[in-house]
Amino acid sequence: MTKARGPRLLLSAYQCGPGMGSVSQIGWHWYSRLARRLPTTLLTHVRNRPAIDEAGGPVGESRILYVDTEWFAGPLYRVASRIFPKSEHAVFLVSSLDFYVYDREALRIARAESRGGMPWDIAHAPTPVSPLAATRLHRLGLPVVLGPWNGNLGLPPGFRDILRADSAWLYPVRHLGRVVDALAGGTRHATAILTATRATVAGIPRRYHRLCLPVLENGVELDTFPAAPWPTAPGVAGEPLRLVFVGRLVPFKGVGMLLDAVARLVPEMPIRLCIVGDGPLSGELHEQAARLGLDEQVRFTGNLPPPEVAAEIRAAHVFCLPSVRESGGAVLLEAMACARPVIAVDFGGPAEIIDPTVGLALPPTGPEAVVEGLVAALRDLVRNPEIWRERGEAGRRRAEERYAWDAKVDSTIELYRDLLADPVTARNRRRTNIGS
Repeated sequence: MTKARGPRLLLSAYQCGPGMGSVSQIGWHWYSRLARRLPTTLLTHVRNRPAIDEAGGPVGESRILYVDTEWFAGPLYRVASRIFPKSEHAVFLVSSLDFYVYDREALRIARAESRGGMPWDIAHAPTPVSPLAATRLHRLGLPVVLGPWNGNLGLPPGFRDILRADSAWLYPVRHLGRVVDALAGGTRHATAILTATRATVAGIPRRYHRLCLPVLENGVELDTFPAAPWPTAPGVAGEPLRLVFVGRLVPFKGVGMLLDAVARLVPEMPIRLCIVGDGPLSGELHEQAARLGLDEQVRFTGNLPPPEVAAEIRAAHVFCLPSVRESGGAVLLEAMACARPVIAVDFGGPAEIIDPTVGLALPPTGPEAVVEGLVAALRDLVRNPEIWRERGEAGRRRAEERYAWDAKVDSTIELYRDLLADPVTARNRRRTNIGS
């Protein structure tokens, strides 16, 4: 293996581990790829160690420094899980308080490592992806890259019942992080802030917008999600319209609206829906499907490994994500990589990804509007299959050009070098290139 060359990197990824959830997967992608290209030291939580060890870590010649705050994180998570049994997002918000304990300990460990001379040229904190979790690693005297962040997403109008089931009343607790950040100075002392959405930038004080560079926090592994020819068009030789959803079965994902849309279309056409994933609403969704008479039309697979997820996506004509508050949208990138058109609600992360070239964005005005939008879109797919097939092919091209993980990491390494040479010029050039 070629020895890594380039800036010496301190990577602080609170969440980092394959197969541990979407944000942890993001941290793992950053670490596993950067460690093969640069001299890298990873700071991460000790809870990630089993998954990293199982994946063969440390990667390459990198070092890993584990930060142990389980004395605080463990009890906090157990209490939150008991209080919010149906809302994974609420559990996540409460449990995230552990990050501030982690960050303090991570800074102490990094300082101890640097007493004989600073072993790093630059620091990067890719996870958590929240702008309320700005690290204090700038106190090491290093240039610091934050993000990509994805946050400050508001509440879409018209989905009161869905958001109540997801304990949305707790969302404003996130604003306490602004106080912590102001005291710690993470945003204030950043060299560059990578931001995934317009909403994220809007939530950062305007005086720091000059530090912001647009970078989507998610990426896609093109080898894991390869393209495949579109299935036989629906209606040809009795071929049913095939839909697929992938995600956690939690309230804000809106799977119930997708079931309602399928039920409306059953009298008109043969249709099949595959639901990939699991979660606290699994039982309720099974009951809803049965109540709507969809036993033959809907198949629940539970959780699947990525290659099997990719196979289910490729078997479908279209990918549907009726999530009403999706901050990211990694599954949309995976569907696009498989060359499938995508349908999602025009709010949050999906609004940054979907346009008429690759799919359709539904109005975020309420459940009935989403259901009617799904029904209309699926009818259009049956009437105009060639247009939708072309949207899938356009999605694959976009995934290759913008969202492939290797391309994203290569671009970030170039950014590190430019920031070390001249941060102001580097930020201005990057914004100009992206805007051109």
